Amino acid sequence: MRVVIVGGGKVGRRLVEDFNNEGDDVILIEKKSGLCEKIQESFDVMCINGSGADIKTLDEAEIRKADLFIAVTDNDELNALCSVMAKKLGAERCVARVRKREYFKQIDFMRNALGINLIVNPEFTTAGEISRTLRFPAAIHAETFAKGRIELIAFNVDEDSALCGKAIYEIYKKYKIKVLICAVQRSGEVYIPNGDFVIESGDTLHITASHHDLSNFMREIGVMQKRVKTVMVIGGGRISFYLAKLLLESGLKVKIIENNMQRCLELSEHLPKADVVYGDGTDWRVLEEEGADRVDSLVALTGIDEENMIISMYAKSRNIDKVITKVNRESFAELMSNSGAYSIVTPKNITANLIIRYARAMKSAQDTEMRTLYRIVNNRAEAVEFIINSESALTQKPLSQIPMKKNVLIAAVLRNNKMFIPDGNCTLAVGDTIMIVTAERISTLSDILE
Repeated sequence: MRVVIVGGGKVGRRLVEDFNNEGDDVILIEKKSGLCEKIQESFDVMCINGSGADIKTLDEAEIRKADLFIAVTDNDELNALCSVMAKKLGAERCVARVRKREYFKQIDFMRNALGINLIVNPEFTTAGEISRTLRFPAAIHAETFAKGRIELIAFNVDEDSALCGKAIYEIYKKYKIKVLICAVQRSGEVYIPNGDFVIESGDTLHITASHHDLSNFMREIGVMQKRVKTVMVIGGGRISFYLAKLLLESGLKVKIIENNMQRCLELSEHLPKADVVYGDGTDWRVLEEEGADRVDSLVALTGIDEENMIISMYAKSRNIDKVITKVNRESFAELMSNSGAYSIVTPKNITANLIIRYARAMKSAQDTEMRTLYRIVNNRAEAVEFIINSESALTQKPLSQIPMKKNVLIAAVLRNNKMFIPDGNCTLAVGDTIMIVTAERISTLSDILE
């Protein structure tokens, strides 16, 4: 696939790396010559120094041959203009990053009238991920599939956990709840486990089930914490706005601490049900005065990684049940993740993953339709949702008789609006929605076959 990317910032660089790893033909357009040179040195891609809104530059990138055009500069208007021009010049599909709330509210018009196929708002998408994670306080990460009917969460196993030292088949036999441990991260390695795999302290488990069964399982093993009812958000940026809106709509109490008075006034106007406080959220005395000890969750969303990390460490020292930290730098994100105490969100990765998911769906074969793709286990594995649209090698025999690649697991099936975990006797059918967990990159269902 031929991919043209405009903008070599955090998201653009990540997309260049991801599409390059996918084996696609990547062309980057970037106005800053120094940034162009750095990316070209790091990756085997073509870099053009110029503007994505310049016809000559687009012609040089052979935009008419582009299967996918992506505009991710820091300017919403430029991203929209680039995408419209690329579409008119022959690009097959166009993606634009749009961050301003006033534009994002008109997303349907922009798609239909301007011909932009996918509009991505990193802050809104990040807020959605944080909101999902807050549904399971014990989880460090949570995703949904099949329109919310299937859930996938990750959580850390402590040394006093009821799961420690037990083989997976023993866990299933003891608890008799329909859950599936579909991936395990241990000491930097990723395992797609079988029934004999033994759980150890320090493991990060990725478990899938329906919301009801997942809640029951977490409660049975003693890690289902009380439901989050109060959330303190440090920083009043765009992510905080979208997150507060989602949480307030769900009936949660939200307090936002922001150190810019004008921004506080704006938030108070648009979020009348939120408690907006003018203050320095990095000052422990302010946090103490505003009742950090009494909230169920704290979310650190300032614009500075180091501040978010310090705030989160303070929150953990005060025994706040759920702490979520926004971190942009990969090294910091890995450091915080390895501690096992925090849920980490990285907006550039969330944005890149959303666009990669869209691109992968473009490659999907006619007999299957990719619906959702999430990268899990620090991007070392993927959870992918497909709909089976026609008969194929996967629908003609029980799963036990179908030769599949190693490190591939069909984790869940949704049939007639009922979710179940398949066994070897299960035969897939046209119309099924299936979730696959794999350590391999797949674009179609046939990719899982040997």
